[in-house]
Amino acid sequence: MAKVGLLILILILMGADAANEKLGASFIFGDSLVDAGNNNYLPTLSKANLRPNGIDYQASGGAPTGRFTNGRTIGDIVGEELGQPKHAVPFLSPNSTAKSILNGVNYASGGGGILNATGRIFVNRLGMDIQVDFFNITRKQLDKLLGASKARDYITKNSIFSITVGANDFLNNYLLPVLSIGARISQSPDSFIDDMIAHLRDQLTRLYHLDARKFVVGNVGPIGCIPYQKTINQLNEDQCVDLANKLALQYNAKLKDLLSTLNKNLPSSTFVYANVYDLVMDLIVNYDNYGFKTASRACCGNGGQFAGIIPCGPQSSLCTDRSTHVFWDPYHPSEAANLILAKKLLDGDQKYISPVNLRQLRDL
Repeated sequence: MAKVGLLILILILMGADAANEKLGASFIFGDSLVDAGNNNYLPTLSKANLRPNGIDYQASGGAPTGRFTNGRTIGDIVGEELGQPKHAVPFLSPNSTAKSILNGVNYASGGGGILNATGRIFVNRLGMDIQVDFFNITRKQLDKLLGASKARDYITKNSIFSITVGANDFLNNYLLPVLSIGARISQSPDSFIDDMIAHLRDQLTRLYHLDARKFVVGNVGPIGCIPYQKTINQLNEDQCVDLANKLALQYNAKLKDLLSTLNKNLPSSTFVYANVYDLVMDLIVNYDNYGFKTASRACCGNGGQFAGIIPCGPQSSLCTDRSTHVFWDPYHPSEAANLILAKKLLDGDQKYISPVNLRQLRDL
């Protein structure tokens, strides 16, 4: 009996090791929705390293980490649910060395976009081209850590590449008259969006040639419905800015086509389309069904009816119950909202994530 018990224990431990091997790393690219602190190390106007940002982030004891929310980002939550023992380390952090990168690396940057001109208003930010350049550095580090053959397997078979980008290309580029009036005169929405898609195609293809195979790419959410847009346009609670949402939907349709084409043309790749627009819109329209009290007012912010003008900082007004607000600040979801969104990306059906959900992508 003792031998049988020992054999069972060995099989359980072998199974656990196999599961851990399967998880690989989480490589996160994008903007402030998933920035885990890269902008802390940049001279930039886009920062979230001031209280009360991070007030519910347990790993830091409630101290700000550079995440643009009160707790965890969607990237953090997805990594935990898929079995990552630690959150992906920011690339610019001094801690992104040696074995810490085996859990994954976060390259995302508040203000960053697909196009290099996006986010100039913030002075500094990491756009997607630079983020892919930085992954190339990580790729070489993994070769040194694991050896070329093991590193390639670790990335191609076990690691997930998540890309959450595009909103800033509208909010802090095309829709920002101060910086982009020339572009808006010279480029139609069609032309601008085609430019975004062409650049993103090149960026995703570069990652593929660096051995990335499992991708999840989020579309642009309903950016016309965020507290900032509602406030500056003096809208009612149930209104959204039509132009911003139309641009997002136009881009999203072309993004879906792009990912379908890449799935056909890049052998052994899986590009998953995350329908963030419909996910977030469902939260905004049906917020009370999810236990929220408002999907219009920022929990942390100042200015106007929806506290939607001044970003979250020490002088901001702060709601008493953060779990009842869909939006943490004028732009970003609360951790409570991120938990709901992450769950639907992990286990949802093809209405929200296709051709497979994130658990299925991990296990491919």
